[in-house]
Amino acid sequence: MDLYFSPLACSLSTRIAVYEADAESKVRLNRVDSKTKTIDGGGDYRAINAQGLVPAVRTDDGEVITENAAVLQYLADAFPEKALAPAPGSAERYRLQQWLSFVGTELHKSTFNPLLSPAANDGAKAFAREGAGAKLAYLNDHLTGRDYLIDRFSVADAYAAAVLNWAQFTGIDLAPYPAIVAYRERLAARPAVARAMKEEFALYQAAA
Repeated sequence: MDLYFSPLACSLSTRIAVYEADAESKVRLNRVDSKTKTIDGGGDYRAINAQGLVPAVRTDDGEVITENAAVLQYLADAFPEKALAPAPGSAERYRLQQWLSFVGTELHKSTFNPLLSPAANDGAKAFAREGAGAKLAYLNDHLTGRDYLIDRFSVADAYAAAVLNWAQFTGIDLAPYPAIVAYRERLAARPAVARAMKEEFALYQAAA
């Protein structure tokens, strides 16, 4: 299968999932230039995903799946040996989807996206900062006494690792949220997460 990513975008979570699944030999990672929407080696990425957004996965059957929460669940189900997602239809699977939705909407889109976007005006950035505290406090409360978002590491944690990484680029101080700080340290200690982070930082810096 082909997986499309841009360095340090939310698609970092899909690289983490691939490494957690020990699936490198079965997945081709294709870098997308986020500005030109071109694929390394040639090709218009918008021919794969008309929105031009990463990640996307093209299956061996030629199906294209977009939207990070869907791609992450597809990867988890494609490589079930590592149990990166609970069984489809189970109560825990819906809990996973709850946290994928929280990370995607409350943190990614409504908090960090305006702070990272050069198109967002000062009002949008101020609104995002004002709302960040309540969302981070909610996450901190949930993580207090827990190692991961559900009962074990899952693709929701891979998504959270990618999104919380943006705190350093936006001036969001996580120090008031000790459970989140400990959670990030726990994630960073996982070999798959550390490897993915290191590789994508290098790719990002090389393109800067």
